[in-house]
Amino acid sequence: MQKPHISFSELKDWSTCAFYHKLVHSDKLKGFRGNEYTAFGSAIHTICEKKLLTTAVIPEEEWFLSEFESEIKKLQEDSVPLDDKLVYNLRCQGSNILPHIEKALESYFPDGYEVVATEEQIMEPIDGSTKKFKGFIDAVFKTPDGKIHIVDWKSCSWGWDARKRTDPMVIYQLIFYKHFYAIKHNLDPSQVETHFALLKRTAKENNVEFFRVTSGPKRTENALKLLQKALYNITNNRLIKNRSSCSRCAFNKTEHCP
Repeated sequence: MQKPHISFSELKDWSTCAFYHKLVHSDKLKGFRGNEYTAFGSAIHTICEKKLLTTAVIPEEEWFLSEFESEIKKLQEDSVPLDDKLVYNLRCQGSNILPHIEKALESYFPDGYEVVATEEQIMEPIDGSTKKFKGFIDAVFKTPDGKIHIVDWKSCSWGWDARKRTDPMVIYQLIFYKHFYAIKHNLDPSQVETHFALLKRTAKENNVEFFRVTSGPKRTENALKLLQKALYNITNNRLIKNRSSCSRCAFNKTEHCP
């Protein structure tokens, strides 16, 4: 039975390989189970959210380490092999990032900002489909000029190069969030701007970097066309394998995908 909604992560799975999408989302097999880096990302996302929800001083390092250990434990319970040295390094890297978040926000929004929401759920109808788009927006800010700013936290090593910053399957996440957030709140899309916030583990400076992603009508049109194409193929069980992605696939050369 097909789900009544689709998320951006599911769309990415389909874009990577339609057959992989079928194995994970229809057959309910476990694909990528996570690793040390995803544990780090989940933990630091949680602390970013908590920092935005209070003006009080919080034991951010203690909370991060607790969240990170919890994520690592989940991987261990799922029998994911871990690198102990990497886990140790990530503990230290997270602690180095946290003190820079507020300063980076204040520098990026020099006229001030209001926290509108964190982890806001989107569940809006997709035009021309019976399905809805599901997502969780990391943070929503409002600036004195009345603009709404959607921000997605991304943990990384030293930063993103130009290719990564313009990759459609990276920026489309924010495009969808803007489009469906505007529908949910009955807003003019021109009043909504989109940004990534890079949380850099190994950078020697500028550990938290915000940058804007342009999200105008053309990019929105292209993103929605991809979404419609995916829904059509998923609904009609068109399961073409993308052989170029096999080397990175959890099912490569297994009974599920020989």
